[in-house]
Amino acid sequence: MSAPDYGEAFALWRAGAGRAWQDYTCHAFVQGLGDGTLPRAAFLHYLRQDYVFLIHFSRAWALAAAKSETVEELRAASEAVHALATVEMPLHLRICAEVGLDAATIEATEEAAENLAYTRYVLEAGYSGGFLDLMAALAPCVLGYGEIGARLGAAPGHERGPYADWIATYAGEEYQALCRDVGALIDASLARRLGDAWADNPRFATLAARFATATRLEVGFWDMGLRPA
Repeated sequence: MSAPDYGEAFALWRAGAGRAWQDYTCHAFVQGLGDGTLPRAAFLHYLRQDYVFLIHFSRAWALAAAKSETVEELRAASEAVHALATVEMPLHLRICAEVGLDAATIEATEEAAENLAYTRYVLEAGYSGGFLDLMAALAPCVLGYGEIGARLGAAPGHERGPYADWIATYAGEEYQALCRDVGALIDASLARRLGDAWADNPRFATLAARFATATRLEVGFWDMGLRPA
């Protein structure tokens, strides 16, 4: 599948991640979401872990707001926190509530090792680096889910499957617009800090490596999802 139009940096980072990007976006967990064969226990296990993940992910976006250099960057980071808190996290709670899992139970979920590794990697990128490091570490999740959602949402009959709500969230225009905005933000932030020829700057290779590492951690997160406790 060709790269969705989420900006120039994303296309380059995506290509540079190589096989890992395919392993992430076409993982068996993702395929199971799309065709409805994913065991419900695995999906609920994933949702509980992902809810905790999103708490840390929101903190990482808040850190990006603190490291921003322009009002545009500040606004975009703040909007990402808002989207996580008002769209993604409520979706998780709503689905879990349908099987009797309340918010307190979800929030008390013990983090799996794969969850710890991924979330702390992203936060460390922000603590030890700058705004661009955070964007490179955050992008695989934000933009990868957009790519996954668009592909699954285009499949005939997906709206009748057991995971239609999950797919609709990431295939929907609100989330797709967020992905386009984040992609444009990354491109503009690179140009601001590294100049118009940012793709040739040695710093860009470091950022690409961050993106690739976060992509591999996404694969591990899906692997974890297939092993319900």
